[in-house]
Amino acid sequence: MRTSMADLWGKWPRKTAEFLSSVINQLVFIVFDFLDVVMCIFFSYVDKILEGKPTECYCRSQNGISDCEEKNTGISDSLFGRKNVFREMGFSGITPSRSGQRQSSKKTGSNDMGKTRWSDCGCASCVSWMKNGEDAKLHVVVKEPIPSEGEGNDDDSFENVIFLHGFLSSSFLWTESVFPELNGSKYKLFAVDLLGFGNSPKPRECRYTLNDHMEMIEKSVIHEFNLPSFHLVAHSMGCIIALALAAKHPNNLKSITLIAPPCFLSSGEEDATQIALKKLAYKRLWPPLSFGASFMTWYEHLGRCVCFFVCRYHTTWEKILKLITRQRKLNFLVRDLTRHTHHSAWHTMHNVICGGAKMMDPCLETLRLARARVSVVQGSRDLVVPVECSNNVKVKVPDAEVKIINGVGHTAVIIGREKEFAKDLQLIWDSVTNAKG
Repeated sequence: MRTSMADLWGKWPRKTAEFLSSVINQLVFIVFDFLDVVMCIFFSYVDKILEGKPTECYCRSQNGISDCEEKNTGISDSLFGRKNVFREMGFSGITPSRSGQRQSSKKTGSNDMGKTRWSDCGCASCVSWMKNGEDAKLHVVVKEPIPSEGEGNDDDSFENVIFLHGFLSSSFLWTESVFPELNGSKYKLFAVDLLGFGNSPKPRECRYTLNDHMEMIEKSVIHEFNLPSFHLVAHSMGCIIALALAAKHPNNLKSITLIAPPCFLSSGEEDATQIALKKLAYKRLWPPLSFGASFMTWYEHLGRCVCFFVCRYHTTWEKILKLITRQRKLNFLVRDLTRHTHHSAWHTMHNVICGGAKMMDPCLETLRLARARVSVVQGSRDLVVPVECSNNVKVKVPDAEVKIINGVGHTAVIIGREKEFAKDLQLIWDSVTNAKG
């Protein structure tokens, strides 16, 4: 009896702490629900005054699959399935029309291609891509191979590798870390700034669907450089786009390396979209990464407020950080966080990360049937993407090679171990070349 009473008294503080934490968590997010509705009304009026038309947003709790014709446009139902206490009570903002949905699903050929929102940054760097208008392509960094003595430099003497970054990142992830370690290789390297990020176009009349991202890569890299075959390397969100691209071009694919892929398997009760939303953006205050993901994923208008203060004035913040840190050049991981618009980040989060989750099963099945070389790498301390996601890839592709690196996190699986990572990549590429040779 004494032991059981001791156990009871020992559990009581923990149970009480968990209860209080749950209550505080719910209260904070209820406040966010209210503030998001308020900011929805605010932005609708301000946009109408400054831009001539009110905000088009997704402020309704009903399932929007039929309204946005998901199968044709690639719009994720997670945009409409975000519950809000106050919207459930009838308070709502202005929602997009069905015709507007069809128009906005297009990529870069709209009349608003060369316009920026009043809440977006208009600095020379952020709008530099606009001079190309409808012909704008993604920003691509190309590293040419250095042939050995006696070898030619024709297209048949090297292989192509396309690198895709993750969410709120850019080609700097590869060019500042991995590329220097691949000096003198026989591979031609292409690092892409995905649509809406870095120095790539950020069109307003685009919903940044999986197809939008994939088609821009085809236009800017595969077709632009006439690549007959290629290897793919992708990190985090980029893995979803890479898998879709690989499944579309299985005969051109030589290998695909996925670093921390957000791959979720559908269950009998929930589809992969809802599982991804819960796993990657569950409403909780701790840890900070989870809180940030949930805040920016669930609250369209509060997220726009954050982007207004952080992204719109990124040049000012960069100057301040340089003064504080006394550095002439900021770390690229810091700079990349602000090189997007709220519109591009918001839709990419939902339409690629959440909506694209349900496309993983057929894509992986295509690669399994094609017997493609699939490699997966992830850190054991990844706090962004659950480690189970890497194992999910192997469930669908039994021949996939999964490597879990002990003691490193989501980005540290690359940053901090560049030499080892580059060596692993070359071993993968060389093994494919030798096997076919």
